Amino acid sequence: MKAWRLPSFGIDKLELVTLPDPKPQRGEVVIKVHAVSWNFRDLMVVQGRYNPKMHLPRIPCSDGAGEVMAIGEGVTRVQVGDRVAGIFMQNWIDGEADAAKIRGALGGDIDGMLAEFVVLREEGVLRFPEHLSYEEAATLPCAAVTAWNALFHTGGVTPGDTVVIQGTGGVSTFALLFAKMLGARVLGTSSSDAKLERAKTLGLDDGVNYRQHPEWDKWVVEKTGGRGADLIVEVGGAGTLMQSLRAVRIGGAVAQIGVLSGKGEGVEISLLLHRQVRLRGIYVGSRFDFEKMNRAIAQQKLKPVVDEVFSFSDASSALRRMESGAHFGKLVTSVTH
Repeated sequence: MKAWRLPSFGIDKLELVTLPDPKPQRGEVVIKVHAVSWNFRDLMVVQGRYNPKMHLPRIPCSDGAGEVMAIGEGVTRVQVGDRVAGIFMQNWIDGEADAAKIRGALGGDIDGMLAEFVVLREEGVLRFPEHLSYEEAATLPCAAVTAWNALFHTGGVTPGDTVVIQGTGGVSTFALLFAKMLGARVLGTSSSDAKLERAKTLGLDDGVNYRQHPEWDKWVVEKTGGRGADLIVEVGGAGTLMQSLRAVRIGGAVAQIGVLSGKGEGVEISLLLHRQVRLRGIYVGSRFDFEKMNRAIAQQKLKPVVDEVFSFSDASSALRRMESGAHFGKLVTSVTH
C-alpha cells in the first residue's frame, strides 16, 4: 500500500512510501481509507512544533474515513463494508479524560490516517451518518468533536444564548453550525470581510474584521447590550485570550481550544476572578461524545463545510493552503479518487 510518512520535520520532508498491506489481528479492523482531513494540529506535527520529541518516522493526520475491508477474530462492533471513521484518541472511549485515555492520538502518538489502508482496534472506530460522503465524514473526528464539546460541555448553550467564534476554520465553522442548530445567536471575528459574508450564509448573525477593528472584545460587548457573550469559542490562544475574557459575560464560559495566534499579553487573574469566568481547555473528546454528536448530525442532516479537496498524490498542497490561512472550513485529501 501507499502511505505518506514523515521521516524528519518539515512539509518538504513528507515522502510517499510503499508499505506492506496490513492484516488484522484479534480485535482489529482494516480500513480502506477514502479521505482524510487536515487540522492545524497536523500542520504543527509536520513542522515539528507540536511535539519536537515525537518518534519518527510517523504517518500524519488524525482524521480519516473509509470502508471496513477486513476484521480480526472477535470483532463485533463493525462488519466488512461498514463506512467508518477513526476516533482521535484511540484509548478515550467514555468518561472524563485521564493520562491513559489521552495517549494513543492518531497522527501523533501513533501512526495516522494518511495511507491507503490503516489498522485500528474495533473500539477506536465508529460508523458515521449515512447522508455524509467520505470527504465530509473525514472532517468529524477532531474539529467537529472539539466544537461539540465546547458548546455542550463547556458552554451549555441554550436557545437565545450568544456564542462568539474566532475565524472560519474547521472548529469555528462547526461551532457556528452547532450553535445555530441549538438556536443561539452567533457573532464572529475574521481578518476577511469576504469570509464573514460567507459565514453569514451559514447563519452567522454578525461579524467584525479584527484587522480593521482590533478591539473586537468591545464590539462584542456593544453587540450584546453591555452584557457580554455567553460563550467564546477561543481558538487564538495567548494572543486573543485576554480579549475573550473581556468579551464574555460575568459567569460566562471560554472554551480554550487553539493556539493559532502565538504569543500575547499575560492573563489578568483578577479579571478572571471578578468576572467569574469558566475557563476550560478542550482536547477533542471521547468516542461517546463522537457518537452523541453523530446522532445530532444525522437528525439535522447537518453538512460539514469542505473548502477544497486535494489529491492523495500531492499531500503538501493541503498543508501549504492551511499554512496560508486562506481556507474556509475544512481541507480534505481524497485517498481513493
